[in-house]
Amino acid sequence: MKLNISESEKAVLYKNVLDGKFPDELGRFGPFGGRYIPETLVPAFSRLEVGVKKYLSDDQFISDWHNELNQWVGRPTALTYAPRLSKEWGAEVWLKREDMAHTGAHKINNAIGQAMLAKKLGAKQVIAETGAGQHGVASAAACARVGLPCRVYMGAVDIQRQSPNVDRMRQLGAEVIAVDSGDQTLRAAIDEAMREWVSDPMDIYYIIGSAVGPHPYPYLVREFQSIIGREARRQILEQAGALPDAAFACVGGGSNAIGLFYPLISDENIELIGVEAGGTGDGLGQNAATLATGTPGVLQGAYTIILQNEDGQVQETHSISAGLDYSGVGPEHALLQHIGRVNYVSVKDEDALEALTELCQTEGILTALETAHAYAAAKEWAKKNPGKRLLIGNSGRGDKDMSTLSQYIKE
Repeated sequence: MKLNISESEKAVLYKNVLDGKFPDELGRFGPFGGRYIPETLVPAFSRLEVGVKKYLSDDQFISDWHNELNQWVGRPTALTYAPRLSKEWGAEVWLKREDMAHTGAHKINNAIGQAMLAKKLGAKQVIAETGAGQHGVASAAACARVGLPCRVYMGAVDIQRQSPNVDRMRQLGAEVIAVDSGDQTLRAAIDEAMREWVSDPMDIYYIIGSAVGPHPYPYLVREFQSIIGREARRQILEQAGALPDAAFACVGGGSNAIGLFYPLISDENIELIGVEAGGTGDGLGQNAATLATGTPGVLQGAYTIILQNEDGQVQETHSISAGLDYSGVGPEHALLQHIGRVNYVSVKDEDALEALTELCQTEGILTALETAHAYAAAKEWAKKNPGKRLLIGNSGRGDKDMSTLSQYIKE
């Protein structure tokens, strides 16, 4: 069952979202979010919250972060018009190219920001988790940049299907810890990272890679990733002369999607579509379509929408893309769905693969399997809305997926 929200309550929440009032002082996005943590982590979270309030409002810190984005990450990333794809789809297609950022995905925006914050807070060790490997690579690179040791937790299943990124992390100086417990994917990796943090909460800083977890992480990640939407909004006005009719982004935990959507939320004429992993079917364990089929509950420190059975047991997921293979979603996305500001849909594995191939052969861009889900959904939308202008968040490049793609090509 979904939460019962009256129309009047929904209207108030909707207005507060447009006015930028979330999260509130308790870290809530309406009914979602909050902080559900063990007693041992309370001091660490209190210190983190104080640090976030101090440094995210500090002009010098933000200036230093922007300098890193410009000189090291390579921002602003390009906004690319896709002429052949536009002709095929009968729409005007624009791509926000996070695949062109240093390390190959949007994850670096948040990783360098949090690594800088960890340094300011006096951390002696950084830990991180990763699914597709891009956040692990970004965290390893960011820690090398600021001079902090990095340890990355990664599910054993993801290590097998993302081995190039494992090698990159190690080359960048990070220690990669294989997680053999649970479903051996992203959720299990987060669990293990949390366990280590509990063992030494004051000297360890945990860089969470998505807009999930206890407050203030969903807010912190959103603030660092919103650079995507701010750039895209400015660029499309400059290059196309108008805002898009719709914007698409893939959603696992939801960092790249909230980064693209947040600066566009108050532009009510823009339809926002988040795209989840439909996997191989609609049953529990066959997909990672949390917002399409999940129910409210607490997962890894926040109240949000999660995939669980009738007894409240969190379920394993499936997706061809490691970065979307997660049993929950960020609490801000849960709110945006419930007030109707963002429409969330799901795309099957086979349709994502087909969209990836089409993009490669029409525009010469090998996108990540995660992002391919957004392309598939955008194509379907374009068929129903001919001549419209649409924006796709190209969250990362697909080099990391070559072993998976080669396997499916053979099959």
